[in-house]
Amino acid sequence: MTEERSPGAASASLWEREEEVEGVAEAIAALRADESSSGSLLMVRGEAGFGKTALLTETRRIAKAHGCAVWHVRGGETLRSVPFNVVRQLLQPALLTLMPEEIREYLGDWYDIAGPALGVTEPGERQPDPQGVCDGLVAAVRRLAKRHWPLVLLVDDAHWADQETLRWLAAFAERLDDLSVLLVVARRPGEVSGESARYLDAIAAAAGPPATVLESLTPRATAGLTRATLGPHADGAFCREVWAVTDGNPYETVELLAKVKDSGLAPVEESAAELRELNRSARGGGLLARLDDLGFEATRFAWAAAILGTGISVDLVAKLATMKRDEAVRCAELLRTDRILTAPDPAASQAGAGELEFVHPLIASDVYDSIPDGVRTAMHGIAAQVVTDSGHGAAAASRHLLKVHPEDDQELVEQLREAAREHLSIGAPDAARRCLERALVEPPLAETHAHVLYELGCATLLTAPATTIGHLQTALGMPGLDGHARVDAVFRLSQALTHNDQLEEAVRTVEEEAARYEPGAARMRLQAVQFMWEGIHAGEGTSPGRSERLAALAGTCTGRDNSERALLILRGFDAMTHGENAEEVVEVCDRALVNGRLAPGLGWTDTEWGLEILMMLASAYAYTDRLDRAESLYNEALSAYVTAGWSGGHLSLAHAYVGLGHRRRGRLREAELSLRESLRLAERVGRGLPLYWSATCNLVDTLLARGHVEEAWAISEQYGFTPPYPSTIVLPDPRCVRGRLLLAVGNTKDGINELEQAAKAATVRGHHNPVMVPWAVDLARALAVEDPTRAAQLATDARRQAEHFGTDTAIGEALRCAAALETGQRAVRLAAQAVAYLESSPCQYEHAAARVEYGIAARSVAEINRGLTLARACGADGLVNQAREVLETGRGLR
Repeated sequence: MTEERSPGAASASLWEREEEVEGVAEAIAALRADESSSGSLLMVRGEAGFGKTALLTETRRIAKAHGCAVWHVRGGETLRSVPFNVVRQLLQPALLTLMPEEIREYLGDWYDIAGPALGVTEPGERQPDPQGVCDGLVAAVRRLAKRHWPLVLLVDDAHWADQETLRWLAAFAERLDDLSVLLVVARRPGEVSGESARYLDAIAAAAGPPATVLESLTPRATAGLTRATLGPHADGAFCREVWAVTDGNPYETVELLAKVKDSGLAPVEESAAELRELNRSARGGGLLARLDDLGFEATRFAWAAAILGTGISVDLVAKLATMKRDEAVRCAELLRTDRILTAPDPAASQAGAGELEFVHPLIASDVYDSIPDGVRTAMHGIAAQVVTDSGHGAAAASRHLLKVHPEDDQELVEQLREAAREHLSIGAPDAARRCLERALVEPPLAETHAHVLYELGCATLLTAPATTIGHLQTALGMPGLDGHARVDAVFRLSQALTHNDQLEEAVRTVEEEAARYEPGAARMRLQAVQFMWEGIHAGEGTSPGRSERLAALAGTCTGRDNSERALLILRGFDAMTHGENAEEVVEVCDRALVNGRLAPGLGWTDTEWGLEILMMLASAYAYTDRLDRAESLYNEALSAYVTAGWSGGHLSLAHAYVGLGHRRRGRLREAELSLRESLRLAERVGRGLPLYWSATCNLVDTLLARGHVEEAWAISEQYGFTPPYPSTIVLPDPRCVRGRLLLAVGNTKDGINELEQAAKAATVRGHHNPVMVPWAVDLARALAVEDPTRAAQLATDARRQAEHFGTDTAIGEALRCAAALETGQRAVRLAAQAVAYLESSPCQYEHAAARVEYGIAARSVAEINRGLTLARACGADGLVNQAREVLETGRGLR
């Protein structure tokens, strides 16, 4: 690069940034080319002072010059604990230009979910799902972007953004393909860890080209910048010393040259020795010395501004620094003159940005760090009061309260508890956790301590079950947690243990607590919870006589309250898994409903019981051929979670069970779509959880039914559908599905072994429902050649169990298996009987398969064609191909 450069360049900090600026210009041109073009993401990395902000400022200038809307925001080092702070600053200015009814229109169904996080509406009564809030924010930008196209979003100092914003940015970055927006994110390397680091890595991974890494200036560029600033007469030795003193840091170079200019220092070799001392005054000890020279009042003003971090106004700083307004005005002017504070750039200012900001984040950090510890703590305490008195609420004040020293202040404890509730109400459980953890340090009074731990456990239940376990166990071991709160704490502890794959301990915990109570509502709820966890346990830990005790207890229930209704559901599910008479199962389940619907307080988004028990109810209907009722419940769950914005694990599980309903009904294409969406959502929540198994297992089962064997195997390999299996029940049974998969790919030996293991596990659990755990019919077919005697016995046993269970599907499937093991007219008769039963069944795929098999056995073109028509309607491509192949050969058909 030459030393000559126009003094009218957009920024002195852009020296040696031509390539980066050109990349920005190309991205803006691509954005403007077509309103339907895909969005793009540029990631800019650089050490402090290397010109990230200057490059974003130039990006804004170019974008505005080409008619783009530009929204700009910057993270703040002292503001990382404020949830949604950065995304709120980014979007609020655009939203505040709209009328309230327009905001509701643009946010649509997400208004009540994302609106509170954005500060445009009050939170609702129900705690939102963090993932749902994140999705709502993505939807908000999606809709606003269409209004403001072409739109450029600039996020500076992303390493200092709050965790909730980073989560949104990561999700938004993944979805830029179908949204015409240019997103530019600037960050320092390092600086963050944990979840924030993971989100920043995800953002970087979504960027199109490799991240732009800003380097220090070369000596040649430093010389050019020096002469552009001080004049062409600056000699070479002076320029080289500027580079040596600043180490090529663009920000420090610009600041040093400004000080040279202000001081009147001649840019010649004789003056070079003074540069190092002049540079020291810009930061660190030199900055503190400059503050001292400005006087104590100006120093206090700077301290107060650093404490506030954002929204810096003379009046607010005056309150925090406890000084009169005229003195504050004087101090602000002194700090502006000395290039410590400045007026915000009008082009980049956000709503509530204030009258002042620090010239550079490096200066803000130095000033904040220079405040003596005791003074800083006291000022945070005053700032919390100032924020509260301004009417901003406990949540806004909480970032200051977190910094106050513990002093056994019970008012502070209550403020932090209130702040935690406010954070939870907008979908920020991590912020709530920080507040409650800080409240414990105060500490709370003995009678309050257990309640704070309980609230902390509730806040971390979805995000950190292992941490939740410790909090709730401690709370239950302390005095003060009684009545409904204690019962609810035990239930939530058992939930956390279950989510942490400690199901046996969950059962034991509830059982021990139930024993402490006399007969009544509390004991019955705990007993129901114990039976629920035992009912979904896939291991060998079921206590002897459990089903008999459950049947006896449920036999006393009439469904007069939700504890009784829960017990009836549990009894119905248990009877279904054991293969008891289906009509009796349905009768018990129906008694748990109120006028055919879920009772109030027992809905999908009600937290007193959780979703597990309702999935058990719907599944009991699904496997007793009452698919209309099952699908109604599955779709109700999906609708409830979408409406409530619960787009994490709950929504994934709802899609999985909607897919299960489609699969049972024989709508295989629809099942595959639902299950792929379930798996996509499950990937965001994390692998290894029961919901992940539900999505994967159902998808493999559906692909096998469609005849897409290679794809089923690929899904199995990609998503780890292999032993060991989870400790909770998965429907359909994963061992049976994997055994069938192994047989389908030609691995007969391993497939048989897998089905043998499925038989053992089902026997231990007493699971004899031949539709839910169909190992016997699959194993019988697999053994037909090598062990026909055992195959026949398995088929006979399966038919006996199916007739005992009594559904058309169970009996029809058993008859299909029996027909497959026979030849001649006996095979034809059994296949005809299978068709007769499955024709009355709601399971159309099984009906289609029975039709094709009967047509082949009877050599009937008409029957094969009927099966072919049904198979096409189901999307069962394997059956379609099988029927076509037989019809095309035509040998022996009539």
